[in-house]
Amino acid sequence: MAEDSSGDSQAPRALNQLVQANSATRALNILGDRWTLMILYLAFSGVRRFDDFQGRIGLARSLLTDRLKRLQAAGVLVKRPYAERPTWHEYRLTEMGRDLYSVALALIGWERRWFFDPCNPIHRLRHSCGAEFTPQLRCGCCRQPVGPRDVVGEPGPGAGYEPSPPPRVQRRSIVPSEGLNRGNPMLDRAFQVLGDRWTSHVIASAFLGRRRFNEFQEAMGIAPNILADRLARLVELGVLRRDLYQTRPDRWEYRLTEEGRGLHPLIIELNRWGDRWLAKPEGAPLILRHLACGHPLDPQIVCDQCGEPANLDTVRAPAADGV
Repeated sequence: MAEDSSGDSQAPRALNQLVQANSATRALNILGDRWTLMILYLAFSGVRRFDDFQGRIGLARSLLTDRLKRLQAAGVLVKRPYAERPTWHEYRLTEMGRDLYSVALALIGWERRWFFDPCNPIHRLRHSCGAEFTPQLRCGCCRQPVGPRDVVGEPGPGAGYEPSPPPRVQRRSIVPSEGLNRGNPMLDRAFQVLGDRWTSHVIASAFLGRRRFNEFQEAMGIAPNILADRLARLVELGVLRRDLYQTRPDRWEYRLTEEGRGLHPLIIELNRWGDRWLAKPEGAPLILRHLACGHPLDPQIVCDQCGEPANLDTVRAPAADGV
């Protein structure tokens, strides 16, 4: 079988297949979906009601209902009545959901750096210090910026294997983002890169040092044709590059580009959030250590202008309707 042939038929996957435990992967099983990311973006902007979500995203009501139910089941949103006779409900972020804002800021920081659009309000966030800023990842111990080469990982108490998540019915969305959002300038490039669970998992695995087709497949428990499609997609988008490491037959490694390495704060924040909210009783599967200070990494997203924490209380969010 060719190593990256996209024509392979999807092999049936055992229900009890084991994959390597990873907190970022657990987080992406909840968040790695274009529609889910859009809903969360709007929730951070203050949207709470079904019709407001539907009107701004332009998503079919049945799909919106499904994603809202998933976020409720995960504990990210809670459904509460706000009117009686008839009863109407709104969807509010829980503490777990609010804690995802740093993940959103990491994503905004990446898109602002690589695809800055001065007309897009999400690229023009202001911190409570008064400055327009780019979200930056720093170490909470030494307060220094953290890059992808500044951290080393070591097995944590929760390291090991766990059952792979069940497959979803839907396949990767190929709906162009400009056909959505009803004119709302969301994170279009980020949604192209991360708006699919398997694509997101490939990126997270690449940050753990995986480069070869069989390494991704073993760690993720993914069918060969799906993996080939996602790798090709990420190469096309400029997040990964292909390097030939063997001939007869040709075999390739997939390495992060500079643009791909720019997603490092996002993966760090997904890992932090997964450690806090999705860890098993044994503890975190992976311990990240900051090489500069030697301490376990306590990641913080801050304002790059004043160095103070950036969160829902200190960031002035753009209007949800994009004006």
